[in-house]
Amino acid sequence: MAKGERKRALRGRAGRMKGGRGSGRAGSGQVRLWGRHAVEAALKNPDRVHRKLWATRDAIDTLDGELPADFPLEYAEATDLARLVAKDAPHQGLVLECAPLEDMHLDEVLDGDPARPIVVLDQVTDPHNVGAIMRSAAAFGAAALVTQDRHAPPEGGVIGKSDSGALEVLPWVRVVNLARALEQIAEAGYWRIGLTGTADATLGETLAAGPIALVLGAEGEGMRQNIESHCDVLAKLPIGDQIESLNVSNAGAIALYAVATR
Repeated sequence: MAKGERKRALRGRAGRMKGGRGSGRAGSGQVRLWGRHAVEAALKNPDRVHRKLWATRDAIDTLDGELPADFPLEYAEATDLARLVAKDAPHQGLVLECAPLEDMHLDEVLDGDPARPIVVLDQVTDPHNVGAIMRSAAAFGAAALVTQDRHAPPEGGVIGKSDSGALEVLPWVRVVNLARALEQIAEAGYWRIGLTGTADATLGETLAAGPIALVLGAEGEGMRQNIESHCDVLAKLPIGDQIESLNVSNAGAIALYAVATR
């Protein structure tokens, strides 16, 4: 459908703004995403169940593709959209409410391509960092992100904005026991590398030829001792003395590049 036809199909569905929360969180277990990349990726994801799209008329024209004629769309002003998202969130004129993605099980990932690394996060709770790591993981062909359910941010708009659409293409496995998950990963033949600045060996020295699982801990605290003990080797990035450490998302991106180019 041409752009002009698409605009005619969407026109006439505007109404009063409804569903404002202020906190950026949707009700009834729904997920609220904002920003062009996050919303566009979610709209293209056949596994998403969409509830409603709020948008400015200008923002609709930036979307790549068309919406079905019966898609639940409500036109709004940018100031109204700001009430639907987190404070000062850059919504870019698009806010989408949809159902969360179905849970992915670790066994499904371990049955996949062993050449693709797995990224394991231990208590990385900042959604900006998680989103940035997801973006790098998707860019470098990772098989999945694995987090402990209790110590990771929920699926939502901040992650969606930070990951630039990776949430829709990168499997995210949430587990109850991260140590047990690492045992399963090892049983599947993966070499588990824990990244920590206190390690003696560098990442390049520890990279093996087979399947790789990269384990990263929270900034400041790092990995918990129990998680470190479930790694096959600990490694550091060879950074200079001028900087004490890297942001966890930067470290993750560098480590994923190293795995992809070994």
